[in-house]
Amino acid sequence: MTRSEIRFIRSLADKQARTAAGLFVAEGSKLIGEILASGWEVETLYSTRDPFGGPAEMERISMLKTSNDSLATVRIPVFKAPRTADASRLALALDGVRNPGNMGTIIRLADWFGIEDVYCSEDSADCFNPKVVQATMGAILRVRVHYLDLEALLALSAAASTPVYGTVLDGENIYSAPLTAGGIIVMGNEGKGISPACAAHLTHRLLIPPYPASRHGSESLNVAMAAAVVCAEFRRRAAGGRL
Repeated sequence: MTRSEIRFIRSLADKQARTAAGLFVAEGSKLIGEILASGWEVETLYSTRDPFGGPAEMERISMLKTSNDSLATVRIPVFKAPRTADASRLALALDGVRNPGNMGTIIRLADWFGIEDVYCSEDSADCFNPKVVQATMGAILRVRVHYLDLEALLALSAAASTPVYGTVLDGENIYSAPLTAGGIIVMGNEGKGISPACAAHLTHRLLIPPYPASRHGSESLNVAMAAAVVCAEFRRRAAGGRL
């Protein structure tokens, strides 16, 4: 492995470099095996099993605290972003979710609950950040993540009678509120919640209540935890109350 190769791979930790090259980094034989089976284009593959490579070289190019036995650079797929969401299917929208761990966990949740599209505001964490890719545990291969003008998408979707749900502190109890099988679920920024611009287009405002209702504990749930609760309740209702 040459110095220029090492320098290039390390540069892919930066979003601007990933965008310019059209590549992201994936690590670990399990994830890379899934990528190869998925049909996504692998540009380069490095492994300590290769007689010309070794653990020392892998440590120099790894983005993780503990390096894996293999690393690949993968071509970033291009998905056509829709103008409006499909009212018949459930989708997630992330408004300024910036923590890579939360982003990765939410993509993994989307995969678990059969949600194929996640719409993100431009200021959300990049789904091809190495930490996000690892946190998805392969779900990034099965969930389409779109970066777009989220406010415009929500406005057009609501105007087309697509339900737009959002979790807010003054919302209706999610366990008693009517829920549809399709629509968009908006999850907000870790500290500020849903932005006023996006909140203006919510057609349904939901609250995940504490237990008991009078309890005064944590101020709010982590956004990934909240997404898990909300997605589970939507799918439970769609299954007629059975999961």
